[in-house]
Amino acid sequence: MQPEEMKRQFQAAMARMLTTLEQKVDPRHTALLVVNMQNDFCCQGGSADKEGRNLAPVQSMIPNLIAFIGRARQASLPIVYVQSVYAGEKNIYLSDVWLEQMRRAGKGGHVEYPVCQRNSWGADFCPGVKPLPGEAIVTKHRYSGFIDTDLDLILRSKGVRTLIMSGVATNVCVETTARDGFMKDYYIVLLSDCTACQFKEAHDLSLLNIAGRFGEVVESERVVKCWEKRRV
Repeated sequence: MQPEEMKRQFQAAMARMLTTLEQKVDPRHTALLVVNMQNDFCCQGGSADKEGRNLAPVQSMIPNLIAFIGRARQASLPIVYVQSVYAGEKNIYLSDVWLEQMRRAGKGGHVEYPVCQRNSWGADFCPGVKPLPGEAIVTKHRYSGFIDTDLDLILRSKGVRTLIMSGVATNVCVETTARDGFMKDYYIVLLSDCTACQFKEAHDLSLLNIAGRFGEVVESERVVKCWEKRRV
């Protein structure tokens, strides 16, 4: 490639670049991803509770997310709910690799009892975070919302450039989906107060990792203020 052509392509990319939070979260090209807000991960009696995970950070985060989803709907953002289904008929999704990891590092889930079994209470969305008719639901069978799903197709068809990340767990499915989104050239905005996991240290390290390599980490109110400013 000749220097002049490289320069031209660089300038073209610079012209498309979104450099401010307000530009990134413009409702015309932004979608909200709500990851794994399901009973098995968020509620008493679910698989996370059975495994003895600390649900307090998740449950204290839920009101923030419910409020933000309401503001996103007011701003006419596409909202995509990413739902895990790990256990199905004859456990067709549970490979030997997956089960080995769960048996070695887990505390019974997937091995002694199903997690997010299709059409079960555990796989259903937790109270207050249920999709409205017409809001997209993407079913995934691994940590990332992009692996072998139609998430990318849904986003591209809506002209989405920025993903606002929310849900659980910050350091697992949220971060993995955010990483893959960045690698597919989406701007990533992760909401620090609308994501959670059982350990504060893991949550904080995940935010640090995203901010350093994969996107921007902000509190939800900053995004809401960008939308309010735009309306004014």
